[in-house]
Amino acid sequence: MMACTGFLVIMTETLPAGLLPQLASGLQVSEGGAGQLVSAYALGTVLAAIPAAALTRELRRRGLLLAGLGGFLATNAVTALAPSLTLALAARFVAGAFSGLLWGMLAGYARRIAAPEHAGRALAVAMAGTPVALSVGTPLGAWLGSTLGWRWSFAAMSLLAALIMIAVRAVVPDAPGQRAQTRMPLRRVFAFPGVPTILVVVFTWMLAHNLLYTYIAPYLRESHLPLRPDLALVAFGVAALIGIWITGLFIDRALRRLTLVSVALFAVAGAILLAAQGSLSCALLAIALWGVAFGGAATHLQTAMSAAAGENADIANAMLTTAFNAAIFGGGALGAVVVDGLGARTLPAVLIVLALIALVVGFGRRTAFPVNT
Repeated sequence: MMACTGFLVIMTETLPAGLLPQLASGLQVSEGGAGQLVSAYALGTVLAAIPAAALTRELRRRGLLLAGLGGFLATNAVTALAPSLTLALAARFVAGAFSGLLWGMLAGYARRIAAPEHAGRALAVAMAGTPVALSVGTPLGAWLGSTLGWRWSFAAMSLLAALIMIAVRAVVPDAPGQRAQTRMPLRRVFAFPGVPTILVVVFTWMLAHNLLYTYIAPYLRESHLPLRPDLALVAFGVAALIGIWITGLFIDRALRRLTLVSVALFAVAGAILLAAQGSLSCALLAIALWGVAFGGAATHLQTAMSAAAGENADIANAMLTTAFNAAIFGGGALGAVVVDGLGARTLPAVLIVLALIALVVGFGRRTAFPVNT
């Protein structure tokens, strides 16, 4: 059910990107205006993740999970019925806030209800919903919207939220919140050894990812590659599932090496893409490596953050969520500068630089990713 929750959250976040023409027509705005539905969601996540985690640390986890899922049920229903862009934007902002709440608690919840020796594997399973949503869910939602109308896509998200809530009540064990005597102020959690380093790695690594993911279409076009963007992203999503599987096998005994290899694969994929101008086979190889490297990224980072923050893992993972969504914002902004100024063909070079920064920052010091993990 954790994986299903992740699927719902990511699908809700990315769905407007596949429905921009329908949203623009239905709400009588430009496609640029409809695109702000994605921005409003991300903004809600950035602003709400840390305060939501701080205010709910002591609450029992299953009730909190059900409240977050109920928020998605309601906000997707409002979006489906919204008569104007203004109401849809407000609903999307609130949905983003519930996203911040759920991402801040899912990692700690998944680890708490698993045996300690399998905590990393449990987190890998919980995070599997992300690549499935990106590779299958969003294209399926876009197809449904183009066939029946965009409002039905958001209505389907509300129905999915209701079904997950029923399943959570039936099969997911409860877990206590954080004990009052172990709660620490936000500034002290931020100062824990390893936490600032992990946040820098999150931002630079995910910024590299979002640059290419957001602007994959102009990159493929300018590189003269005979590959449709939707098919490229399906290949990426399938490879990401393989990355999740590999992560589940090794995360509990080789976190440092697994994360190091994943970040390094980003740089390797960027180098292949630079050399792949016009070569479909090279491009597909690079996309596969990129997907495998990204598939376990959330699990690697949240496992490292949970280890660094201990019983304050929920608030620390809320910081991680904020850094992650800041990278989504940054990827769109920096990518636009690169694409408009230097051309989309140079995106892999920027990806390489960012991946190398993540490698130097994250693995030059051993507090964030200790040798024995």
